[in-house]
Amino acid sequence: MQFGVFTVGDIVTDPATGQAPSEHQRIRNTVEMAVASEQLGLDFFGTGEHHNPPFVPSSPVALLAHVAARTQRLLLTTSTTLITTNDPVRIAEEYAYLQHLADGRVDLMMGRGNTGPVYPWFGQDIRKGISLAVEHYDLLRQLWRETNVDWEGEFRTPLTDFTSMPRPLDGVPPFVWHASIRSPQIAEQAAYYGDGFLHNNIFWPIDHVRKMVELYRERFAHYGHGTPEQAVVGLGGQLFVAETRTKAVERFEPYFRNSYVYQGADLEEMVRHTPLAVGTAQQVVDKYLTYRDQVGDYQRQAFIIDMGGMPHAEVMRQLEVLGTTVVPALRAELEGSRPAGVPEAPLHPRHRALLEGGEPPAEEPFALVGDFDPLTGRKVRI
Repeated sequence: MQFGVFTVGDIVTDPATGQAPSEHQRIRNTVEMAVASEQLGLDFFGTGEHHNPPFVPSSPVALLAHVAARTQRLLLTTSTTLITTNDPVRIAEEYAYLQHLADGRVDLMMGRGNTGPVYPWFGQDIRKGISLAVEHYDLLRQLWRETNVDWEGEFRTPLTDFTSMPRPLDGVPPFVWHASIRSPQIAEQAAYYGDGFLHNNIFWPIDHVRKMVELYRERFAHYGHGTPEQAVVGLGGQLFVAETRTKAVERFEPYFRNSYVYQGADLEEMVRHTPLAVGTAQQVVDKYLTYRDQVGDYQRQAFIIDMGGMPHAEVMRQLEVLGTTVVPALRAELEGSRPAGVPEAPLHPRHRALLEGGEPPAEEPFALVGDFDPLTGRKVRI
């Protein structure tokens, strides 16, 4: 299983000091988290995409390119890429470019986002969010798999004889997870293409999580991609660890109260009914081991640890506990008992070769087949 962390990049006042970090400091802290994730043995680091205050990660590809230069083995991902308001042509180009910079250590979690005003800011209608997600992703897949694309749809200008550049590294596009909390249409979309489905369930009870994952697994098999157990599933999570549960609750509660997402919520109720785990390292491990019983063997567990104005020093302490104690214990239990028919999370062949000590794919020079204009790459019409 892949274990890692993701951030939404929010800038929130520290409840103990009344001070918030600057944008510059928040961004530098995020890079430090990512680099430390590799050093601590985690598998991936993910960044959200937001275009409104108080969030800073408006350019995930810039952040991940910088992290790629600072790391060697870490998988870089998004959480999420806004498939609704981004132009699929730009996604195709930017993340293929990032693939080359990172030697294949890239995948994407696609989502619609949860900030309504972002749609008109980028010229779209939130009432058509699902339709946008479906059409944009269908075009993105085509751009990554075909050259000289002719395309016409509802939400952007037509394409004629268009080839996105650079092409995906070694001809293998980034693996895509479709991230959703409550939309069965997105689970259906993931199943239709045989892609991954990540239920970012950090605020949701297990009954809802189970239903969404079961829907995706059933439809994955329906579309002929394999058995339900072979579907590629990811879950979200959140934790805070201390020496005792009492100390953990005491130290975490100010950040819980300060978080914009938990306003008015009861900490004990959230711990009881959602993936939020506050306690000792063993209590966190015990809680996350129950998710396999609820949704079956799954491939990705993503944790968020830096919300609510938590100071960077505490975030890094939580990251260290996650990497040195919680994840090794989860690996020992989950990896050793995974059935033979359950796949690992997909990796680019070049990344897998790096991790396993194998030979990377042989590189081939780019070439269009046929007669093409050398300046535009378009077909020569006779």
